[in-house]
Amino acid sequence: MYQKLQARQNDLGRDISDKIPDTDSLTGLPSLSAFEQRVWQLAAPHLKTRRNDNHSLFAYGIASALLQSYPDANPDVVLPAILLHDTGWSKIPDDEVLEAIAPGGGRKDLVLLHEQEGARIAQEILTELGFPKPLIDEITEIIDGHDSRMEALSLNDAIVKDADKIWRVTPAGLDVIMDWFGLSRPEALRLSTSRVHGYLLTNYGAAMAMAMTCLESMATTDEVKATLRP
Repeated sequence: MYQKLQARQNDLGRDISDKIPDTDSLTGLPSLSAFEQRVWQLAAPHLKTRRNDNHSLFAYGIASALLQSYPDANPDVVLPAILLHDTGWSKIPDDEVLEAIAPGGGRKDLVLLHEQEGARIAQEILTELGFPKPLIDEITEIIDGHDSRMEALSLNDAIVKDADKIWRVTPAGLDVIMDWFGLSRPEALRLSTSRVHGYLLTNYGAAMAMAMTCLESMATTDEVKATLRP
């Protein structure tokens, strides 16, 4: 359910564009830094599988929000890690990728392999860009276990893990998951909530995921559907 970008009509009947502030009233809204843009350029070719490019960018936005609530976390670790965390799926055959995470089955061996390959790709990219080795080491350790390891190694790791999971209950995440498995939106939401709630590691992440889930749940009610306009 992507948001519309242009109005279909103007109910007020006059132009108010000159009254809109020149800049956003909020600070800290997500935007890739110059370095992160370079990371993304090198990561993107590895993220076309399973729409991981879409997933990784929205997860970056979620991680950016969580970082504002956890000032002790290191954005120089969290943000490159979230951009790079799923690059390893590019090394799994296309016809096996979704089998790795499908309900009622799953291939844990492929999940582990994508983590290992993702850590290797991240190390190559960050080394090529001259990133500090201690930060590379922490990022690759986070990526190698971001799905299979239930506990967090650090606050940085917890934020990466939560941002990765919370995407599943966002509008963008549900759009993708519906097409992965041929589900209706309510079915995709039920599946996603079963894999998100109870597994998050930060309090702010849990609150964010619940807010997303409640909004999506309301969107499918008959009452809300009755308010929609063509």
